[in-house]
Amino acid sequence: MGRLMRVAKAMLPDVSSSQDRILTTPTAVIVLDGASAFVPVAVSPATYVDTLGRFLVEGLSAEPEIGLPNLLAEAISQSASLLGLSPGSSPSSTVAIAREDGHGLDLLVLGDSQIATPHGIYVDNRLAHFAQPQRDAYRDRLAAGHGYDGTHRELLRALQTEQARHRNIDSGFWIAEAAPAAAYHAITLRVDLNATPWLVLATDGAYRPMRHLGLDDWAAIAARDGVGLGGLLKDLDRWEKQDDPDGLALPRAKRHDDKAIATLRYVTS
Repeated sequence: MGRLMRVAKAMLPDVSSSQDRILTTPTAVIVLDGASAFVPVAVSPATYVDTLGRFLVEGLSAEPEIGLPNLLAEAISQSASLLGLSPGSSPSSTVAIAREDGHGLDLLVLGDSQIATPHGIYVDNRLAHFAQPQRDAYRDRLAAGHGYDGTHRELLRALQTEQARHRNIDSGFWIAEAAPAAAYHAITLRVDLNATPWLVLATDGAYRPMRHLGLDDWAAIAARDGVGLGGLLKDLDRWEKQDDPDGLALPRAKRHDDKAIATLRYVTS
């Protein structure tokens, strides 16, 4: 009897209109969330995540058991070189990777996409420690009922400008951008394959409204197929549109953030 890896996934909107990406190899699941650029950057976030994702998949194909920080560092370096990017003025992306080698599962998280497991939830929240006054300013305006107007967008630009001062430095936060060293500041761990029958990888646009609405039963989510995951994302989008269109109940940067979720389950063959 063997164990087979089964992956289900869903995105909203689809890849043509999203800055989220879900990529798979025979042994790995990768979820990326390109940061919306309210301040202009050299290339689009979508181009960046497509390029970064391609190099991650190629790196795993060439060396399936490579250390995940080394894999990510090389993919960031290759992406920056190909796209002509410089640190501090480039698009960025969160990274969540789960990779198995037949003996265990290696996990990596950089940025606020998360990996949920039976043992706990792994997410990198370091970004939340910076630019708090700017974050409070846009959330206070939402709470006051002003909605997603032009002033809201100006506040988001101020937020990103302040965040950029702390990006990829020792006293700040780390994210996939144009500095390969960021990869070595990711959260990494190894978990027992036999004790981990499921994983759920999700971008913040998916898990935050799920958590707010009490829909974050990750074991139950992991049992859904792709159709069920897609239905869940549509329910979240409908709630944002119909029940909280101005961000009063759940203050957030955008009315509808991109949503991506992938589950990994092991079944006995």
